[in-house]
Amino acid sequence: MKELSEKNIIEVLERLKEAYGTRPWNWHTQQKPFYVLISTILSQRTRDPQTDAAAQALLRRFPTPHDLAHAPPDEIALIIRGVNYHRTKALRVKEVSRIIAERYGGKVPTDLESLLSLPGVGPKTANCVLLYGFHQAVLPVDTHVHRIANRLGWVNTRRPEETEENLKEVIPKTWIPYVNDLFVKHGQTLCRPKRPLCEECNVRNYCQYWKDREHQKGPEKNL
Repeated sequence: MKELSEKNIIEVLERLKEAYGTRPWNWHTQQKPFYVLISTILSQRTRDPQTDAAAQALLRRFPTPHDLAHAPPDEIALIIRGVNYHRTKALRVKEVSRIIAERYGGKVPTDLESLLSLPGVGPKTANCVLLYGFHQAVLPVDTHVHRIANRLGWVNTRRPEETEENLKEVIPKTWIPYVNDLFVKHGQTLCRPKRPLCEECNVRNYCQYWKDREHQKGPEKNL
């Protein structure tokens, strides 16, 4: 942490930008706010391809908050059966849609507090809506962001909420909107939870995890 500098942070982000670009890969992060919200709720504990397939099918059938609020829960569950906990999520997206239709006139709220008041919406989901739906400069922290930020040595945290606050203190503001997408892409491609592909990583020389791993190998690595 003592070696952490803004220059190093920018160099890492520039390298990730060169590798992955800044355009979102996933369908659900390129949509209007209501679609981002519903898709992100569906994405919890579910891989992105399954999330996108379920979200597209559901929102094609029930495209507005009013439509989804009045949809039969069993039909919703059937459509989104490809995601984990699909029955629970069916009830959740129906209730969220009802609140948006009745309390907010069919418009997704644009502030964090209102989003967090929706059932099943935590900081990561709320920030995804603000970032991808409303293009606000916020920093959603999912498992990829939390893992990679700690591996790099930018933070030393146990919970995503801590990671978010600490990252906002060290990352230049102009880069804040890009961190989630870059880290998610990197986490899905190379910096995996288990058996990360460090040898293929273009930021490994900036990474504390890599340095610690190489140090543990000792002199044998040169034999």
